Amino acid sequence: MSKLEEALMPIAGKISENRYLLAIRDGFMLAMPLLIIGAMSLLFANFPITGYGDFMKGIFGTGWDDFFNIPYNCSMALMTIFVVMGIAVSLSKYYDIEPVSTGVTALVCFFIVTPFWMNYTPKGTKSNFFISSIIPTDWLGSKGLFVGMFTAIIVTEIVRQIIHRGWVIKMPAGVPPSVSKAFSALIPAFFAMYAFNIIRLLFTYTPYSTVHMFIFKILQQPLTSLGATYPASVIANFFMQLFWIFGIHGSNVVGAVTQPLWYSLQAENLAAYQAGKALPHIVIQSYQDLFIQLGGSGATLGLCLSMIFLCKSEQCKKIGKLAIIPGIFNINEPITFGLPIVLNPIMAIPFIIVPLVLTTVAYFSMATGLVPRLSGVLIPWTTPPVIGGFLVCGVRGAILQIVELLISTLIYLPFLKVVDKSYYKEEQSVPAEAE
Repeated sequence: MSKLEEALMPIAGKISENRYLLAIRDGFMLAMPLLIIGAMSLLFANFPITGYGDFMKGIFGTGWDDFFNIPYNCSMALMTIFVVMGIAVSLSKYYDIEPVSTGVTALVCFFIVTPFWMNYTPKGTKSNFFISSIIPTDWLGSKGLFVGMFTAIIVTEIVRQIIHRGWVIKMPAGVPPSVSKAFSALIPAFFAMYAFNIIRLLFTYTPYSTVHMFIFKILQQPLTSLGATYPASVIANFFMQLFWIFGIHGSNVVGAVTQPLWYSLQAENLAAYQAGKALPHIVIQSYQDLFIQLGGSGATLGLCLSMIFLCKSEQCKKIGKLAIIPGIFNINEPITFGLPIVLNPIMAIPFIIVPLVLTTVAYFSMATGLVPRLSGVLIPWTTPPVIGGFLVCGVRGAILQIVELLISTLIYLPFLKVVDKSYYKEEQSVPAEAE
């Protein structure tokens, strides 16, 4: 155990302290309120109840769903815009440079490398039309996510280097701060914008034509395809749990790598759902949040219930009662550190096994069609089990969560009994020692 801890701690430390991964994570978090509102808007437009659409149409008439689709199109469908701003602002704060102007500069640079044209083929025809003076919204959504992340990081680094070298316009002391900030941002913004303009120009001489197409074909498509697989989900969950056993927040460490991929896949599912197309992916962020982490990392909600109703020791019962309410909302630090699971070789075994089993059950339930794939609607990870499953997959999603809750309980129970027996024995020996 100690040798494994010695091997993992440096790796976890480097990942969890990496400024770029932290900025990406925090950038997504800054954009999260808008993404959730947009995804929930699409859910209201396509609620998973038979007859819901006809019922709403009968009350509000044709086109009623535009009331919800427009907020979706202005938020979730434009997610890269918000993520670019979020990452640039987060990284700027890390460097202690002015975040707002850096975020705006990053957004402008993103638009510089984004094509203002598209090729369009109308349905039912073979004719291809070149349309200029427009921005294809595809590149503002999930398809442009990797370009957005790279742009935010590179622009922030350019701005930092320019400021570090003192290449800024410094105004006299009597000038208002707002004016001084505007002029100090001028030279860094100039360098960043024209650097990206040169990059845009260079890519017009390549077979890819744009930075977006190059990144999408060479990097984003292969990575997201890999991240969408069953083995990737198993490996990610294995390391999440392994880090947790040593008291390291595994979801934050591994999630810094997986979340950008899984959110991108989530957005692709949501776009397909809105268009009425087949959902392309099983493994997305909500799949992880709702079907693998029932009650938090390690799927410990069933463990909490077992501690309350099946344990003899007062210690287990009390910890279970304290942990059950947070556990319903997928927060499980009370049980992780209270039972404890951290540095507990007995409970570490099911803590690793349960998510891997649930990954297998959920993946193949969706792959075989027993349960529909997730629509891509992004609901808060704190949504209680059964409710969350219903919102993203309908009734069968709720049933799958119940089945998973039973499976996780059965796996945890034998190991919990060993711990409970030990605690109960200690409790019984206390009065005897006192006598």
